[in-house]
Amino acid sequence: MSPAAQRIVVTGMGAVSPFGEGAGTLWRNLREGRSAIGPLRHPQASQLRVSVAAQVPESFDTATRFDGRLLPMLDRVSQFAMLAAREAIAQAGIAFDTDRARLRTAVVIGTGAGGETSHEEQAKRLFAENATRVHPLTIVRLMANAPASQISIAHGLRGPAFGVASACASSNHAIAQAALLIRAGLADVAIAGGTEACFTYAALRAWEAMRVLADDTCRPFSANRRGLVLGEGAGVFVLESAEHAHARGAMPLAELAGVGMSADAGDIVAPTPAGAAAAIAQALADAQLNVGDIDYINAHGTGTQANDLSETRAIHQVFGPHARRLAVSSTKSMHGHALGASGALELVAVLGAMGEGVVPPTANLDQPDPACDLDYVPHTARDWPVRAALSHSFAFGGLNAVLALKRI
Repeated sequence: MSPAAQRIVVTGMGAVSPFGEGAGTLWRNLREGRSAIGPLRHPQASQLRVSVAAQVPESFDTATRFDGRLLPMLDRVSQFAMLAAREAIAQAGIAFDTDRARLRTAVVIGTGAGGETSHEEQAKRLFAENATRVHPLTIVRLMANAPASQISIAHGLRGPAFGVASACASSNHAIAQAALLIRAGLADVAIAGGTEACFTYAALRAWEAMRVLADDTCRPFSANRRGLVLGEGAGVFVLESAEHAHARGAMPLAELAGVGMSADAGDIVAPTPAGAAAAIAQALADAQLNVGDIDYINAHGTGTQANDLSETRAIHQVFGPHARRLAVSSTKSMHGHALGASGALELVAVLGAMGEGVVPPTANLDQPDPACDLDYVPHTARDWPVRAALSHSFAFGGLNAVLALKRI
């Protein structure tokens, strides 16, 4: 089999989400239609207009999860990624116990903002407290490649390792790049996903200034939608060539059958249906799937006026009459918009849907919008066999990344 023809499977997944630790915890809550959106927890919350968020629970305690000597090197964004990677590797049952295994395993992790918490902490020292020095490990905490580098170090992985930054498409772009490394014969295994932890005062102020945040909750595709709700967390996956997984007796969760990537080349923030449609069509073609093969789409579905309408139009453009037979849902209505980690959290939902034949709902869809006219699975999960599915991520900058998965 040529490298280009390599089938790629997912053999492990891990997550840290606003529901807590564990991919299973995330999936169960999404399946039940529960929301992790609540009042913003922040020391300066009283100075902000942002009132709601989807944050990792306060019970998240790093001191019990990492060696005390390592903690000074880890921003929250790396901590999330490392915990998710541990879980994914454990589920995959994979051991990196030979030189070849370590050399043939890649690590690709996406993040939109990188170590934003560390950046703000040290900026505060300089500009608010008039310090003359910053912490000597500031750079290794805030650099965007830190999560990928820390995972590679923790597990002794010596294959290609790098970060991907493409705003809200970072996770899907990272997973796509990991898949392409395996196809190209540069790796047999890849640890891939995304992470985000940017609930800083400066970031919240910046999001306020854009006027895209909801003040109540996230209502994707609903006529009364008022914007997105920020979230945080990480999702990480073990990808392998099907040949490699079979040789070690692994039980795949699904096949990552295709990827599609495109750029709108238009406005820096306003999405276009054509750009999204191009990525969707590419993913289908790469996976050798017809439109009628797709049963479910996990939508980007941010809850903003522009995104939800543009995405709906893109789905109609690609799927034609089959668009009305699809189940489409936005799990951001429950876990919030985790920016660079969103696609990874949503891939957990897609794998759960395929494994159990249950499509998670779109919560808070209170008022049908005539312009958003697809089946968005409102309020309650639905028994729905999923043979093949798409996961959409469309980012500021007009950057689009779509993953196509098949049930095994």
